Amino acid sequence: MMMIGLARGTVQLQVYLAEWKTLFEREAVLLRSTMGRATRHIEHVGSTAIDGMPAKPIIDLVVVVSSLNEASEWIPTLEALGYEYRANDTVADRLFFAKGLPSSRTHHLSLAEERSKFYTEKVLFRDYLISHREAFDEYVELKKELAQRYAKDRTSYTEGKRGFVERIIRLAKEKAVAEPETGIFFVRNEDRIAS
Repeated sequence: MMMIGLARGTVQLQVYLAEWKTLFEREAVLLRSTMGRATRHIEHVGSTAIDGMPAKPIIDLVVVVSSLNEASEWIPTLEALGYEYRANDTVADRLFFAKGLPSSRTHHLSLAEERSKFYTEKVLFRDYLISHREAFDEYVELKKELAQRYAKDRTSYTEGKRGFVERIIRLAKEKAVAEPETGIFFVRNEDRIAS
């Protein structure tokens, strides 16, 4: 049974494995020991962070940094750990890295500021699906349908989820309570590894 790793650009869902949490924690320890105080906290996001959710077997992590401009200094260090910096990434508010060979990507790493739209929406989406079973079930069915249709076209797979993701983020923002010290919305914080 494959634990993690998937060819770039492809889609293959795997049944949820509890080991994904351990693999996240192991990678978070490596990143924290490497980056030290530059990491404010590290989040496990994406479907591998949601108990019971079938997922592409790639661990998604977000390292929260105080400044994205300063975080660019970490690019050579992260590359030495096996992360490929993806300078052409089109997602705003983050620095993006992929770990593993293109034939077997194992980790996706984003560096982002805590108040960024990217970070906030990743956490909101994860937490909403964890706490709302109906949305969880709807997402599972959508993912399965899209994965079957777009097994060799990850761009179309991701685009097919866009409307659902935007709707859930909107609902999460309506339901969540702002944390006074950050102004960011959270439903739960169990997957955060704090400094």
